[in-house]
Amino acid sequence: MIFDLHCHTHFSDGALSPEEVITRAAEHGVSVLAITDHDTIAGIGIAQKAALDKGIRLITGIEFSSQWGKGGVHIVGLGVDLESTALAEAVEFQAQARVTRALTIAERLSKAGFSGALEGAKEIAGKAVLGRPHFAQYLVNVGAVKNMSAAFKKYLGTGKLADVKYQWPLMGQVIDWIHAAGGVAVLAHPAKYELTRTKMCAMIDSFVTVGGDAIEVISGLQQAGMTEDLVRIANSRSLYASCGSDFHFPGQQWQELGCFGSLPSGAKPVWELLGYTS
Repeated sequence: MIFDLHCHTHFSDGALSPEEVITRAAEHGVSVLAITDHDTIAGIGIAQKAALDKGIRLITGIEFSSQWGKGGVHIVGLGVDLESTALAEAVEFQAQARVTRALTIAERLSKAGFSGALEGAKEIAGKAVLGRPHFAQYLVNVGAVKNMSAAFKKYLGTGKLADVKYQWPLMGQVIDWIHAAGGVAVLAHPAKYELTRTKMCAMIDSFVTVGGDAIEVISGLQQAGMTEDLVRIANSRSLYASCGSDFHFPGQQWQELGCFGSLPSGAKPVWELLGYTS
């Protein structure tokens, strides 16, 4: 069985609808899938029917943004209760943080001569959580830049005019939300935060201290040595192991649904906490 426990739809920063993600997952042999959109569960209800039709077992999920030290980290909640009051409050809290940031980004772009940035980004986002990619696409649409990469390089990237930092909740708060909603807290892609190994281990230790349950030992296609090291780190801290593609867009083979195979035999699968067996 192939478990892919981290992917995105167009309800956050993915390109495909929940139904399209389910269909693609089935085509790539995924048996158990978790849709983990950023700070929203809006696409899960839609995905549940599609998953049933395709014979895929769907795990409810969400990827929360949080803060560790001076940087942001992502924590995936798996098996969360969609009717949980705690989850609803958490989603609303994160939504308000994103609204505040979007308003500030729009104000800065307005000063640069783009007075319609907020309305343009909202139109592009549709039902999705409003974020920087939507502002980037707006800048492309109005001819300010040639592509989204250029939009980040000139306006939205680190240190640029419209680079607005979030004030995300600390890891402990996010983990409390996930646990209150009956879910399992997973530190997403720990090797991808541009940290030294020592700092990465410190981050994981902080995650353990505040009640984290598992780490992603596989995130898309990666070197076998990295996977083995993350499994050792997880086992030495009595953490469970998760795996996911972090799928966003078709055409990115390193993040294709189900692309990574299975967990190493020495890892403790996180799905055991969720009542699934491989």
